[in-house]
Amino acid sequence: MEVVIARRFRGPRDSGNGGYTCGALADLVGNPAEVTLRAPPPLDRVLRYDGERLWDGDTVVAEGHCAELDVEPPQAVSFDDAVQAATPDLGSPFPECFVCGHARTDGLRIFAGRVPGRDVVAASWIPVESLVEPRFVWAALDCPGAYATGVPGRGTVVLGRLAADVRRVPRAGERCVVVGWSLGDEGRKHHAGTALFGETGDVLGVGRALWIEPK
Repeated sequence: MEVVIARRFRGPRDSGNGGYTCGALADLVGNPAEVTLRAPPPLDRVLRYDGERLWDGDTVVAEGHCAELDVEPPQAVSFDDAVQAATPDLGSPFPECFVCGHARTDGLRIFAGRVPGRDVVAASWIPVESLVEPRFVWAALDCPGAYATGVPGRGTVVLGRLAADVRRVPRAGERCVVVGWSLGDEGRKHHAGTALFGETGDVLGVGRALWIEPK
């Protein structure tokens, strides 16, 4: 089986967005799943799936397996409060990121920012018809976790592992909210939880991520 990460779904300029790539592999592995990124996902190249791993030639790009999540989402943030919290990161090293890039007009445009009075970040998201697939829920659960670690603004983190449970895909035009929160850190390793809420406050998906500060 083959997978191609189209350039539209990039994170850094020349590699795939981590959440989208994990979601593409999870489409094949099953739900819920945990995916570990082993190398920057190349764009517009055929990647081979062997039943567990994505390969770019002889290089393992990612590996995944079914896994249960023990993540308990926090209290939901209202859509209006999420709109107020959302803040494009104009200093981001990844301005073209499909999820959080401020330079993109064709991405998810999820700009997670701090919610006053709470230890969470949040952003609003209203998906269009072409973005209501499970892999886009994985993508939405990605970048807010980075901002929840508190590292952006003083440095950079990259996604090392993402586990997610997609309970429902949003409807096109549904007013959704993404929330992220810290799960602690160990040196250069930072853990974060994320949750996607639907218009009625139901949980559409939850995630648990490992973010790494490069040396």
